[in-house]
Formats: sequence, structure tokens, C-alpha cells
Amino acid sequence: MIIAVDGPAASGKGTLARRLARHYGLPHLDTGLLYRAVGLSVRRAGDDPASAPAAEAAARTLDLAAFDDAELRTAAAGELASIVAAIPGVRAALLDYQRAFAAQPGGAVLDGRDIGTVVCPAATVKLFVTASPDVRAGRRHRELEAQGRMLAFDDVLADIRSRDERDTARAVAPMRPAEGARLLDTTDLDIEAAFQAALDIVESQKPRDVAAP
Repeated sequence: MIIAVDGPAASGKGTLARRLARHYGLPHLDTGLLYRAVGLSVRRAGDDPASAPAAEAAARTLDLAAFDDAELRTAAAGELASIVAAIPGVRAALLDYQRAFAAQPGGAVLDGRDIGTVVCPAATVKLFVTASPDVRAGRRHRELEAQGRMLAFDDVLADIRSRDERDTARAVAPMRPAEGARLLDTTDLDIEAAFQAALDIVESQKPRDVAAP
């Protein structure tokens, strides 16, 4: 069983994907970390993350083990990821890795922005998780405060809107709900309610021969 979880930044897709993976005993891949690692690799080399040759070279030689998880989850890494993810050659270089992960025996859970549309168009279950920009900015603002980073809410909201625009307007694999995807709006849901809603969707669409955990 392959579960594809797509959606914009701070929608809750990553948290839901991790919990679904634990629930069903499946491996989980946060594909955003791949793009974050590429962006950081380019920056470490002193190159421009918008440079296609530099970003593509980094994607082809990517080693996730070279990065600390906390470093990958910073706001700066997220911004870099959004930039390199718009480069077609980067997406092509990472596609085989993602598909191989999804093809593991028993399946997997992958979250990102083009899982259901490009990476796994034949996924067993497709979710598109979203929330209003203001709510997503509030979540990200609280995360940053917990990390000791005091940014103005308006700046965080502007960054959310900017990333949304880049992700939906890029020429290759733009972020959008996949055909057959179920929309899950988490604007008014806490994590427990959102997880239950996601679980209900998966249960309604999974094959009957997939055993309950």
C-alpha cells in the first residue's frame, strides 16, 4: 500500500504522514528533506541555489547522511528547498530515489508536493492536505519561536505565500491535488482530529486484503 500525502508548507502533511506510517507499520519518506539537503549542499559549496548546474550536480551526488536532521528542518533550509525544487534537473535527479523508496515490499508513505501527481501517480491512497495561509503561518511562527527565532508574524506569512506561489507556478511538477486525491483541510482541526480524518480516508480506500494494524 502506497500512501501519497501532498500539500503546502505547514499544512500538517508531514506530521500526518509520519503518524500514518507508524499506524500501518510502513516506512516513511519526507521528500522535502531531499530538496532541503540539495539546497543546503549548494549553499555550503558557496554557489547560488538558483543555479541549475550547481543544484543539479548536488542532487546527483546527494548524501542525506551528511546532514543533521535539525539543520534540514530550519526555515532557511525550507527556503532553499523551494528554490532548488523549481529546477527541472533537480526534480529529475531525485525522482528515481523517491520511486524506489515507494516500491519497497509492503509499500510506503511519502509526503511532499508532487507525490500523487508525479512520483506515485498510481498510489493506493492520495491525500492533499491544506489549511488557510494565516493558520499555516501561525503554526510556522510557533515552531520558529520554539527554536528561539523571533520573527514577525507578517514576515512568516509573507514567506508562506511566497513559497505557495513558487510551488504552484513552477513549470515542472507544480503543486496541485492529484487526480483522485482526497482533500483534507486542517484549518479548524487539531492534530488528533486531523489524524483521525486522514485515517478514515485511508481506511475507506485501502485494499481489503491489507490487514488492520
